[in-house]
Amino acid sequence: MYKKIMIATDGSELGDKAVDTGIQLASSLNARVVITRVVPRYPTAYFEGAVVLQPQDIARIESQWHDEAEKSLARACERAASHALKVSSVLYKSDFVAESLIATAKKSRCDLIVMASHGHKALKRLLLGSETLNVLTHSHIPVLVLR
Repeated sequence: MYKKIMIATDGSELGDKAVDTGIQLASSLNARVVITRVVPRYPTAYFEGAVVLQPQDIARIESQWHDEAEKSLARACERAASHALKVSSVLYKSDFVAESLIATAKKSRCDLIVMASHGHKALKRLLLGSETLNVLTHSHIPVLVLR
């Protein structure tokens, strides 16, 4: 059925649930796994009254986000390896999360994307956007969404 599954995570508790479910599915199918995380850049748009950070502070924050993402990917890869799965990981730095996830799935020749949805409603989804919805809307690869 599925031979290569991309599991997208954001390091959250719900993202970890997607990792565990994706690993279980891959294990039952003896599929390969590509675990992916996208780290956004620190927003540099300034609004009136906003706090302006120095470039070195922005670099420090982005470095912390990157380090945390690498640690969460390493943990996810260890969990997949403990199930005797062939696993690789991809870490992107991009403001275009959904596009990066779809591009990774295509480039890695995955035939399923597993990811979580935080289930934001109405105004919060409008303000924050929904990366899951964007992946569902634009991907030609099947997507399994967990909540």
